[in-house]
Amino acid sequence: MQKKRWAMLTSLLLVFTLVLSACGFGSKESSSGGDGGDGGSKDTLKINIGTEPFSLHPGLANDNVSSNVLLQTFEGLTRIGKDGKPENAMAEKIETSEDKKTYTFTIRDDAKWSNGDPVTAGDFEYAWKWALDPKNQSQYAYQLYYIKGAEEANTKGGSLDDVGVKAVDDKTLQVELINPTPFFESLTAFYTYYPVNKKVAEANPEWYTNAGENYVSNGPFKMTKWKHGGSITVEKNDQYWDKDSVKLKKITMAMVKDAQTNLNMFKKGEIDWAGLPFEALPTEAIPSLEKDGSLNVEPIASVYVYKFNTEQKPFDNVNIRKALTYAINRQAIVEEITQAGQLPAMALVPPTMEGFKDNEKGYFKDHDVKKAKEYLEKGLKEMGLKDASELPKINLSYNTDDAHAKIAQAVQEMWKKELGVNVELDNSEWNVYIDKLHSGNYQIGRLGWLADFNDSINFLELYRDKEGGNNDTNWENPEYKKLLIDSSKETDPKKREQMLKDAEEIIMDELPIAPIYFYTNPWLQDENFKGAVLSGLGDVQFKWAYFE
Repeated sequence: MQKKRWAMLTSLLLVFTLVLSACGFGSKESSSGGDGGDGGSKDTLKINIGTEPFSLHPGLANDNVSSNVLLQTFEGLTRIGKDGKPENAMAEKIETSEDKKTYTFTIRDDAKWSNGDPVTAGDFEYAWKWALDPKNQSQYAYQLYYIKGAEEANTKGGSLDDVGVKAVDDKTLQVELINPTPFFESLTAFYTYYPVNKKVAEANPEWYTNAGENYVSNGPFKMTKWKHGGSITVEKNDQYWDKDSVKLKKITMAMVKDAQTNLNMFKKGEIDWAGLPFEALPTEAIPSLEKDGSLNVEPIASVYVYKFNTEQKPFDNVNIRKALTYAINRQAIVEEITQAGQLPAMALVPPTMEGFKDNEKGYFKDHDVKKAKEYLEKGLKEMGLKDASELPKINLSYNTDDAHAKIAQAVQEMWKKELGVNVELDNSEWNVYIDKLHSGNYQIGRLGWLADFNDSINFLELYRDKEGGNNDTNWENPEYKKLLIDSSKETDPKKREQMLKDAEEIIMDELPIAPIYFYTNPWLQDENFKGAVLSGLGDVQFKWAYFE
């Protein structure tokens, strides 16, 4: 997203940072699939990803934009198939030990990099240990903590040699886990688990910064052009083991950061897809698009939140955080601004996650102004302040986007009207903005978080460690942390589920984050474009896509 990902997050991760569908305006121009320079051939898909990816190194990516590019160009040991379940990809065979803690992956004989090099088990070992090496500052390294010795190597001075991943030979990768992890095969489809061509990366550490002979990948498509801040072009990878399944010859990815322009591009046939998981549609256009039947909407496992920097005043006070969180009118936001069936969020874990359906109701009442005022009064008293006018200066930050701006303006007005709290708004482009969050240079910041795999731990583990790669709130709770650690050792599914619910109760009481809504994916696509595989996790694969 993809930072969930996210980023991938997000992403990491944008008001509508996630979504996909089928059926658009279907004009002859927009159904051509051409990129304007290939004579209108029907083997080129044109999309708009909105902005420059944070990074196209699998070990550094942490956002939705980067994720959506990497998903087309790389492939892990597994891939999430058309049925939403992991299937063998780079791994031809997967064997597990009796105790479910040791996995042996056999790399398929025809697995190759885009430059013709064989994909080896050593490429996986290299990539995973690179992400775990603290000097590389991988925000998503924690996704590898299920592996024996991984967390110790990343955060506690442990040796990378002790990490439980080993290339037994070129075709055999052995992985030792700390505990049985039922979703591990889904994890190996996630981009932090992608391989990196060791030979290329060691010869040129900057291999991932530009298109060209150094940028090698192992997925259905290979990157051939990258105009930074302008566009990316990927083409069919003829070295890909399953190339016969790939029908598109090219995908062009524009970087136009404006929702209305994005919609206009679609109407003119300049792109074949408009909306999530790429650049969002303009919120004011949603009702008419829904009415004319061209809009596609799907619920996804993602949440839009405001994060509080709990080391900056006044957000080191839990009652101030509660006051601001309770005063938000989420129903008004989803009805009047986002307008695409989003669900008000008074919980962290989306109700689409197994065992968390009750989160539709949440942990507190939406727009509970009475409670908000009570918490504000209590917080001010604890800080020795007379009224809200004496609070320290408050900034609400967001990345440049029409929908984010409208939500921020609405929340700013709610806090002023209901609590008398003055808030200044601050926006910046995505790369600058995400750096602000990761460096702690913010007070309140928005972020969309998208599940990387189908388990509630996706949302809860994000806030386990104060120094966690994508936490950003500087909040940590020992009991919360212990519940998450213990849940990873619990083999009884019901007991584990209860541990995770208990953990969520803690974070929803201390509120280092203010959930706003649970996402849906609203999008438009050319009526002749078929075969794109949309995931409940809010991503899209074009491996099997084609124009009819």
